[in-house]
Amino acid sequence: MSGSQESSGGPAGRIDNPDEVDRRILAGLRDNGRISMSALAEQVGVSRATVYTRVENMVARGVITGFSARVDPRKVGFGICTLVFVTVRPQSWKSFRSRVVEMPQVEYCAVTTGQHDAMLLVRGRDVAEVHEFVTEVLSVLPQIKAVESVLVMDEVVSRAFLLPDDIPAVAPASQSLGMTRFIRAGDGHAGLESL
Repeated sequence: MSGSQESSGGPAGRIDNPDEVDRRILAGLRDNGRISMSALAEQVGVSRATVYTRVENMVARGVITGFSARVDPRKVGFGICTLVFVTVRPQSWKSFRSRVVEMPQVEYCAVTTGQHDAMLLVRGRDVAEVHEFVTEVLSVLPQIKAVESVLVMDEVVSRAFLLPDDIPAVAPASQSLGMTRFIRAGDGHAGLESL
C-alpha cells in the first residue's frame, strides 16, 4: 500500500477523489484493454508519459488489479450459467472460503445479506454437469447448511467494471422513504406517516 492510500482512510484500492484524467484512462482501458499507451494518451488528451505514469500508479495502488481478455462463455463450451445461493453453517466461514476458492467451476462468489449467506456463479457445459457439481460437490460440504440453485435463462448485462461517471447524477431525493412519506416534524412530534 502506498502512504497516500493509508492516510486516505478509505477501503483498499479506492480512489477517494479520482480526477477526470484517471476516469478517462480507466474508461479507455475498459473499452480496450489492449490499447497502446500512445493511443490511450491521444484518446484521453494527455501525453504518453502521463498515461504511463498514471496507469503504473493505479496498478501499484491496487486500483487496477490486472489485465485480461473477456471471453464469451458459450463460445468456449459453457452453455449453462447458474446462480447458487448457499447458507453457511456458523463458525465455518474460513473453511468455506478456502474450499470455494479451490473450485474451478465457481466463476464468482460473494457474501450476501438476506435469506442466504453467499452467492456463487457456476458455469457448466450442460445442466447435468451443473447438477452434479451442486449435488455431489457443493451441497455435501460440511460447511454448507442449505443450497438453492437458480438457472440463468439469459445474461442481459455483463460489465467489466463501473466508474463513477457511469452513474447518472440523481436529483435531490424528495422527502419520501419508500412507502413512507417524511413530513417535517412540528412541535417536537415525529415526522413519519404511512401511505
